[in-house]
Amino acid sequence: MKFYDRTEEIATLRKIRDNSWENAQFTVITGRRRIGKTSLVLKAYEDTPMLYFFVGRKAENLLCEEFRQEVESKLSIKMGGTPANFAELFDFLMALSKERNLTLFIDEFQNFAKISPSVFSDMQRIWDLGHSESKINLIVCGSVYSMMTKIFRDSKEPLYNRQNRFMNVKAFKPSVLKEIMNDHAPDYTKDDLLALYSFTGGVAKYVQLLIEDHAYSVDAMIDSIISSDSIFINEGRAILVEEFGKDYDTYFSILSAIASGNTRRNEIESIIGKEIGGYLTRLEDDYGIIKKEIPLGAKLLSKNAVYIIQDNFFTFWFRFIFKYGHIIEIGAYEQMRTLIRRDYTTFSGKMLERYFHALYAETGKYTIIDRWWDRKGENEIDMIAANEIDKTAEIYEIKRQRKNINIAELDAKVKIMLPQIAALKGFSVVTRGLDMENM
Repeated sequence: MKFYDRTEEIATLRKIRDNSWENAQFTVITGRRRIGKTSLVLKAYEDTPMLYFFVGRKAENLLCEEFRQEVESKLSIKMGGTPANFAELFDFLMALSKERNLTLFIDEFQNFAKISPSVFSDMQRIWDLGHSESKINLIVCGSVYSMMTKIFRDSKEPLYNRQNRFMNVKAFKPSVLKEIMNDHAPDYTKDDLLALYSFTGGVAKYVQLLIEDHAYSVDAMIDSIISSDSIFINEGRAILVEEFGKDYDTYFSILSAIASGNTRRNEIESIIGKEIGGYLTRLEDDYGIIKKEIPLGAKLLSKNAVYIIQDNFFTFWFRFIFKYGHIIEIGAYEQMRTLIRRDYTTFSGKMLERYFHALYAETGKYTIIDRWWDRKGENEIDMIAANEIDKTAEIYEIKRQRKNINIAELDAKVKIMLPQIAALKGFSVVTRGLDMENM
């Protein structure tokens, strides 16, 4: 599959490279695994001589030997032997960058925490002493969100705020998924597009895997995802166990409850059987996996809050693969596919709401894109798209099919909602419906 999107990110990285000719640049790039961070950097600097250090989980001396070979090959110089440790190698490159411009990309940077934690303090010392005279373009990249955040945003850590920029690579937007489908399956249906969004959330690697498997339709995608050799089966566990560590069982149970529709704290606690406030805070603040949502206009500490899994793929994985793992364990793949097809309409209906939130955010026309619901759960509004500059608000009911949209009921809900939201006072309001044909 060809390289898609990332126009803004590439432009930013190239500007950083150009700036490094005058002043040293230190860029941190993070984002969940499979999102395309490495591909982004390689694409941005495809016309630039670049040192690429991949921090695999092996002894530091073995890594240094690999890095030495990379330096000598790319820079056409001899180092006179393998550096004793990474600090010695980094010191050498910082000194060299005073004489010539260098681009150094260190991938899976967080792995140093297990290989040689002193690397971070050594780098801080070397950077602080040498960056004012350096012409280095240093990019470090990592996939374990919690660790990368701790390394660079925890004031107790040596490399705290040493970076010039902190880039978070996100999933493909709806317009990019449309472009991909148009390129590979121009006769795709709206349900096929919704399935691609629902199953992958726009995560580049997942999209690539389905496209390269020619899985362009809803059924073909389900067949591809649920198969004996599919990486999707173990993907959630492979990514999140490393994030969560020894407490992963509790975190997995919480995420499974949320994915199954138990989105309020008391509902989750009734399933888990214990107090989970600390776990929810860490899932949101440390791991960036869930999001606490409150209705538009509610106070920040409102008890009328729900939790969602922000990542579509993790939502799908916990809703189906984790929950029904026993079916997969006995190899009953066809039964699993049948189960997903049975529940797909309901699952994708909620994903359609996310799709339109993302699609409308992409336009840049609105200053508010939100939802609203009352405390009893009797009245809920799927999307409010408002512009605080011209004081207009569009309020939407979202359904897979147009025939299920009831504007009269939506108007009644809006009549209940508006007196409760000071932020929309004096706004011109219209109510509308959105369905798959509007995708």
